[in-house]
Amino acid sequence: MSTTSPNRRRRQLIATGAAAAASPMLFNIARAQSGEPIKIGFPVPLTGAFSAEAQDQVRAAELAVKEWNEAGGFNGRKCELLVRDDKLNPGEAATRTLELIEKDKVNFVVGSLSAATQLSINAVCRDRKIIFNSISQSDAINEAKDWSLYTFHEALNPHLTAGAVARYYFPKTGKGVVYLTADYAYGHEMVRGFQRAGNALGMKTLADIRHPLGTADYSAFLPRIQALKPDVLVLCNFGRDLVNSAKQATDFGIKSGTKIITPVLLFTSRLAGGAEAFEGIGGGTSYYWGMEDKIPSAKAFNDKFRKAYGGAVPSDYGALGYAGIRSVLQAVLNAKSSDSVPVSIALRQLKYDWYKGPQQYRKCDHQSIQSVVIVESKSKGMKDKNDVFNVMAIEPADEKNLRSCDEMGHKVSA
Repeated sequence: MSTTSPNRRRRQLIATGAAAAASPMLFNIARAQSGEPIKIGFPVPLTGAFSAEAQDQVRAAELAVKEWNEAGGFNGRKCELLVRDDKLNPGEAATRTLELIEKDKVNFVVGSLSAATQLSINAVCRDRKIIFNSISQSDAINEAKDWSLYTFHEALNPHLTAGAVARYYFPKTGKGVVYLTADYAYGHEMVRGFQRAGNALGMKTLADIRHPLGTADYSAFLPRIQALKPDVLVLCNFGRDLVNSAKQATDFGIKSGTKIITPVLLFTSRLAGGAEAFEGIGGGTSYYWGMEDKIPSAKAFNDKFRKAYGGAVPSDYGALGYAGIRSVLQAVLNAKSSDSVPVSIALRQLKYDWYKGPQQYRKCDHQSIQSVVIVESKSKGMKDKNDVFNVMAIEPADEKNLRSCDEMGHKVSA
């Protein structure tokens, strides 16, 4: 029989519980005092259909880390970027993210280049209370069912992007629309965004023709599109799919009598596809380097990128890699901590202009409120190989262009 008094046993239990509760904090303090680097996991599809965009994300992310480290880091702690290939596969993305958290002990995760992979990455991070800042388009990631205190979305979302492109182009065309849609979340969400904006403008959907991700040959779809005689053809696809469909639609003569637009007119796709294939195609983007004549932060970002990479200019998704990393690192400085909760609070309060004008995260869902750039591809009067777009308009950052917090499932108190 134990001779320990009840009061003493109670004190021992309280002390043990306090020690257990404090252990994560003590561990983090020990990490900080030892000067251990702040680690950011960066899962992106280095192989697959979006590899060109992913490579640019990495280059710009490395630039953000280098810049922060040269400025002294956080209390002497430098940042280390751990890049992993998610192979554009949700299962692979989840596995790599789990390894980054449990094996490599990352403090934060930034990355993704797919609506599907970012949801799997977010699920892993959310369950382990690790901040994830997504740099790929998705509507679902901000919805209450997938969201958490640790979920942030640096990129545009399909509702905002498609809505801006629709508001600019639909009033300039006839009413009949055909969608050529990559059959996964990105394509579906973009179509929904166009249709929602188009309904208010009297647009009529003639067809939503879906194709598998990674389609090389669009010849089976083009005769049907031509027979429908649409006023507008919307290419709701991405990366190599956008390059291939734009080339083949141009060769097939679809542009005769039909305006072709796309929600995200990629800089990398335009370079890969060439001037002829993309001539006259319009769309949206989060960033175009040519904005530097009007936006000082764009000029500053471009100059740093040029210096680091032999005169190259950053792409739209490259810029997101830069901003996604820089926002998290700035929040570390503002919070004076590398722990998830204080950094999350600091991110919620962050107002920033890293490369394109003012941005901030909406409190209810952590979506970055930002401008949408409307561009159109050109083939004449180019100053150099990178001078590929005319900036047609910039829709300013405005929370009213997002779906409401209530619609997203977030209950906001008055």
